Amino acid sequence: MSKIVRRVISTAKAPAAIGPYSQAVQVNQTLYISGQLGLDASTMNFVSDSVVDQAKRALENMGHILEAAGSSFDKVVKTTVLLKSMEDFGKVNDVYATFFKQPYPARAAYECANLPKYGLVEIEAVAIVGEVENQ
Repeated sequence: MSKIVRRVISTAKAPAAIGPYSQAVQVNQTLYISGQLGLDASTMNFVSDSVVDQAKRALENMGHILEAAGSSFDKVVKTTVLLKSMEDFGKVNDVYATFFKQPYPARAAYECANLPKYGLVEIEAVAIVGEVENQ
């Protein structure tokens, strides 16, 4: 029986974890990316109080993690979007659409009472590392 390979993915281009977790964990060819907030990696502060700016930075941070793992947005198969207010869904969706193209990943979106550091949006993902053939 072959061994399952587990590898922690980390990059200084994305914000450091703000708790006892990893930015991402790769198991064989599956990459699990922890929820990304709209934080500036160098200051660990939000880029602004705008949900649009926070969503864009959260996805940029995710892109850095994908790159560190040898993956990319076109290999993301599932995302979860957590919103402080569901009223921001349309704005976040517009930003999201600039990062993901068809075939789109599966997705869930939830409104929650609070997010870490009182953010407005957090996005996590599952992606594939390696060659992907879309059918």
